[in-house]
Amino acid sequence: MNDTPQRIVRMQQLNKHFGSLHVLKDIDMEITPGEVVVVIGASGSGKSTLIRCINGLEEFQTGKLEVDSNELLPHGKSGKALQTIRTEVGMVFQQFNLFPHLSVIDNITLAPMKVRGWSASDALETAKRLLERVGISDQADKYPSQLSGGQQQRVALARALAMEPRLMLFDEPTSALDPEMIGEVLDAMRELAKEGMTMVIVTHEMGFAREVADRVIFIHQGEITEQGPPEQLFDTPQHERTQSFLARVLKH
Repeated sequence: MNDTPQRIVRMQQLNKHFGSLHVLKDIDMEITPGEVVVVIGASGSGKSTLIRCINGLEEFQTGKLEVDSNELLPHGKSGKALQTIRTEVGMVFQQFNLFPHLSVIDNITLAPMKVRGWSASDALETAKRLLERVGISDQADKYPSQLSGGQQQRVALARALAMEPRLMLFDEPTSALDPEMIGEVLDAMRELAKEGMTMVIVTHEMGFAREVADRVIFIHQGEITEQGPPEQLFDTPQHERTQSFLARVLKH
């Protein structure tokens, strides 16, 4: 019997408020294992808040949210389910969030040993393999301050992958990088997509979105306005707000 859920993420009528500000409005969204979903929209539209709800970094007020068959409850009352989700969902942020006092290899081995209970030798073997996978195996003994932004982001990616997540979330992973460093991070993400990793990516990189996404979701003022395969959404958007947004961003 196959125990793999047909949906790794399921949101139903999810609402999120920051005080009087209604940030996410009746969000319905499902993500299947192996799917690459890219979320686009203007700054302040709710994109980052949406994916931060998935791993419990943001609480929501009403609606339903299941991640890998674990239910997150409104108002942060999720208990053990939240801890389970945090071990099964990896996240890469705009800022790299590496521990500055630890070497690259120690940044990557820390969580598998402390959270997963791996031996030091198993964690080290995995870390070395992942550093090779993201193209920086020669940086293992350096500290974050000795690396470029692109290298630091690839360490952050390797650190998230070391927990063997079922789902990876990316919150504008290239927005803090210099233009020449963006490509190396996107290349590492392309490889993940080819390998079948389930991914939800918030990005402003429209060319990358068109290339890797199975589905693109456009959010406007906290609502999913339009979604579909990238060729459909980029080439023949149906909603005027999607058309207006793409007309602006695709000029640059």
